[in-house]
Amino acid sequence: MAKEKADLGRRVVAGLIDGLIGAVLSAAIPFWGIGHLLGGAYILTKDAIMLELLKDPAWKGRSVGKRVMRLKVVGPKGSDIDIGLSAKRNWPLALGHLLSFIVVLMPIGTIPWSTWSLIGSVSSVIGIIEIILMLTDAQGRRLGDRLADTRVIEEAQEEHSACRKL
Repeated sequence: MAKEKADLGRRVVAGLIDGLIGAVLSAAIPFWGIGHLLGGAYILTKDAIMLELLKDPAWKGRSVGKRVMRLKVVGPKGSDIDIGLSAKRNWPLALGHLLSFIVVLMPIGTIPWSTWSLIGSVSSVIGIIEIILMLTDAQGRRLGDRLADTRVIEEAQEEHSACRKL
């Protein structure tokens, strides 16, 4: 049976893995900010996109980072999540990527460095709020979890064994 609150250390490592994937996608295609759009799209849909792409039930509610760290996102009353619920849950985390995409579309020379600083600051403040909420909430729910009525749980041992067999 899954624990009520997922281990914060495992959640942080999963978040770092997913953040690295988003950053690599953002940097991979610098042309017209398409990389920022791809990175933001991954962060928005990370908890459901692999299931959609691979059609493998082992990816239900799992991003790459969550799969590695044996964590899972569940919806209201433990239900599975879909792309829409993943986007609702993760928009605070994807905001920096998506704002960067919009700013990159503007003509060169019209964007002051202060705009980039503001985007970085807003993203950092949201990240700090998310971490504080994970630490202080009884179920470890961050802002995105509250907005989408989701939570992160640890994978049950028998569920992990079943996923490995698939």
